[in-house]
Amino acid sequence: MAEQVNQNKYLTAINGSNVIEDDAKVKAEVAKIIEEHAAENNTPEVQEFLLNTVDLTTLSTTDSERSVAAFTQKVNDYWRNYPDRKNVAGVCVYSNFAQVVRANLEVSDVDVVVCSASFPASQAHLETKIAETALAVADGADEVDIVINMGYFLDEAYEELCDEISEIKHACHGKLLKVILETGCLETAANIKKASILAMYSGADFIKTSTGKIYPGASLEAAYVMCQCIKEYYEKHGIMVGFKAAGGIRSTEDAVKYYTIVKEVLGEKWLDNRYFRIGASSLANALFQSFTGTDKKVF
Repeated sequence: MAEQVNQNKYLTAINGSNVIEDDAKVKAEVAKIIEEHAAENNTPEVQEFLLNTVDLTTLSTTDSERSVAAFTQKVNDYWRNYPDRKNVAGVCVYSNFAQVVRANLEVSDVDVVVCSASFPASQAHLETKIAETALAVADGADEVDIVINMGYFLDEAYEELCDEISEIKHACHGKLLKVILETGCLETAANIKKASILAMYSGADFIKTSTGKIYPGASLEAAYVMCQCIKEYYEKHGIMVGFKAAGGIRSTEDAVKYYTIVKEVLGEKWLDNRYFRIGASSLANALFQSFTGTDKKVF
């Protein structure tokens, strides 16, 4: 009986949402926003702001303590060479490298971000996911990115999905939890809406588009639906949930488009790296080159 009540609770939350589910309408709305506003946002000021939203990411099979330390050093060097410029928001690595980043990072306002809980497939015992997350936080992680249990989602086992997120959040011990929806797998606006609601209902501090590993990465349409869900959740509960786009965002033009979606749907309050992030590797250099007018690579 209790399980049925909880399942009904999640269905009530989903069915009570008025966010658009029609894919054609979503596509049309996104096209309209980009056509009307993207060009006006492609300025040096916005480009530098966007650098400050980047979780500078290395998630490679060949990552090592030495390579991650060198990767982190680039952020330190930027801070020294450009003290008047805003830095990236975070350095994002696999969970086992949290201690390496923490030991080498010298910039106080850049966070240690880890991908945890059997990233990117989210296939492991829950106890394993919890232990991995707790170890990463103990090693110095400020933020934890995890992937929803797609098997639970597709089976409509919403109670199990939400309980898993809640238990991992508890293992974060107050650190920021970003929940990756893997929108390239979800595909439709209806599924992205449903996953967004379930993640926020379970305590996600951020909802994030993609891992960039298995399925297609971020799309503007997914971002639009997710931001609409965040807006509705804020209006209902007064809680600001952040948005993170990741997977295939490499150019300044692409980043500005995501900025435009966030600005037009969520408004100025979300134009802060406490609530808006982009996960990327090469994007940081592209943004720096755009707002400085140089071809220099600094990351």
